Amino acid sequence: MSDSAASEPRQQRSETFSRLVGLMRASATEEHDWDAVEPGTTTESLGFDSLSILDLLYDVEHEFGVEIEAEEVVEAKTLGDVVRLLEERGAG
Repeated sequence: MSDSAASEPRQQRSETFSRLVGLMRASATEEHDWDAVEPGTTTESLGFDSLSILDLLYDVEHEFGVEIEAEEVVEAKTLGDVVRLLEERGAG
């Protein structure tokens, strides 16, 4: 794999991913090494249960200017899943 191909996923995820992690960090009830969080990180491993994810949904919708069904966010197991969902909705 070329260097540019290897760095492409990191470049693609950076803005949406960083904004999502920032929102999660602001509402988290547990301490984490937020710089080590990757797209494969589960929401559960960051201390987010279904109720706290629903609380986060409000902030996510306002930050990204999209509407997302609560069950879609609850079903998204990793941060990468949430980023894909946001991008499918045309998150801005």
